[in-house]
Amino acid sequence: MSLTIPTVSGAQTARDVLAAAFPNGLGAFVDGRVQQGSGEPVTLTAAATGEAFASYNDPGTAGADAVLASAVDGAALWGAMNPFERAAILRNVSHVVAEHAEELAILESATTGKPIRDARTEAAKVAEMFGYYAGWADKVTGSTIPVPGEWLAYTQRVPWGVVVAVTPWNAPLFTAGWNSAAPLAAGNAVVVKPSEFTPASTVRLAQLAVEAGLPAGVFNVGVGLGATMGAAFTTDRRVGKVSFIGSVPTGRRVAVAAAQAGIPTVLELGGKSANIVFADADLDCAADGAVSAIFSGAGQSCVAGSRLLVQRSVYREFVDRVAEKAARLRVGDPLASNTEVGPIITAPQFATVTSLIGQGLDDGARRLTGAALPEELAAGPYSGGHWVLPTVLDGVTPANRLETTEVFGPVVGADAFDTEAEAIARANATSFGLAGAVWTANVTRAHHVAQSVKAGTFWINAYKTIHVAVPFGGFGDSGHGRSSGPGVLDEYTQTKAVWVPTQAAGAPFPSLSY
Repeated sequence: MSLTIPTVSGAQTARDVLAAAFPNGLGAFVDGRVQQGSGEPVTLTAAATGEAFASYNDPGTAGADAVLASAVDGAALWGAMNPFERAAILRNVSHVVAEHAEELAILESATTGKPIRDARTEAAKVAEMFGYYAGWADKVTGSTIPVPGEWLAYTQRVPWGVVVAVTPWNAPLFTAGWNSAAPLAAGNAVVVKPSEFTPASTVRLAQLAVEAGLPAGVFNVGVGLGATMGAAFTTDRRVGKVSFIGSVPTGRRVAVAAAQAGIPTVLELGGKSANIVFADADLDCAADGAVSAIFSGAGQSCVAGSRLLVQRSVYREFVDRVAEKAARLRVGDPLASNTEVGPIITAPQFATVTSLIGQGLDDGARRLTGAALPEELAAGPYSGGHWVLPTVLDGVTPANRLETTEVFGPVVGADAFDTEAEAIARANATSFGLAGAVWTANVTRAHHVAQSVKAGTFWINAYKTIHVAVPFGGFGDSGHGRSSGPGVLDEYTQTKAVWVPTQAAGAPFPSLSY
């Protein structure tokens, strides 16, 4: 299949792209094919125009059961395969995804509102994820353990069986790959439950995986509502483990429901990350980093650098520089190659972002950018879109609710600090602990701040670089467990201990008490 970018913008574009990708309609992906549901209709909306462009039907509880039954069979088949066979198939998935990267990027951009240049990067990253974990699929090993007596004791790493990945609307393709490649490499079947707002690219990814040789039932996609599909997938005992990416309140509910069913979870939740700039930093590089940290993806990123803490002696100069750069960012049609910032993906999130900006202003912040939409967005086909311009708010003090409230939009709150200790204390003064950064020429200070700030990922003179080979996850309200790196294979397997007596025939049977 080959998709091209249509010349018509907005809802018609999304409608055309979706129809080309799924000529028989969008639905759940079960047993290697797309199956339409018969439950409540779910409407998809173009973020750039606010217009509906498609709908599909929720599969309901019967559909959820079919997805899980298929996954159980798929887990038995996949788990019994030789790990070298699994590795070869996952390498081919990587190749096929790379070959279809442009198609996936267009589908992602058209149906979510993500700028096409960002979608292209993420599609390439998904291919990389499968290639990386293909290399680990035949290296999941145990260990031999010395014990007292005449025994051989060793361990094996055993897959959970069925792993459910609940993924968010802000990066559906990227998170589908991020949360499926590793459990597949570990020998599990995967069920991805994408957001009901943005399911299309995940379904297409699963189709491509099957086309690449992944057996049917090993990678299923349960499109639909959280109240039906999500609830079933996170509480059914046929599920071995759940990974969840999303908001703190929803993540807590998922974790509680899963725990009551005896299902463990990996949670990657929100963030309110501090981007700390000292006076001795390269201010040009730091300003570019600060702009990228918060405005890429229109701020719809869990690791967004949404708090900008700047040493007082350079505060005014630096924040004005960031505001100037932010005001020059190109906001517009997601499928235009020069667009740098797209719309807020969902209408509810658009309402949340605009409300929180107002609350921040009420609490004393001053808006430096983002006050009025340009004419091309305020009128015409884009006038109903979910547009929030890159917004720099000056003077977001600890008394301002935006100091600790995640906005999840293109909004950065800036404030000054005087000392290193004050900067660290401000960075740690939230319940989150996902990410952060420091910009400084002082090596000692850089490492001290990195060690002192409570965050699962921390950058020095950089921001927002992640890679599948490096562990990723948070502290506190930002979640628990890690979703990448070699260690994630331990998340998606269980340890089995095996004991073998080695005494000679006829000797007393060795025994160890517990």
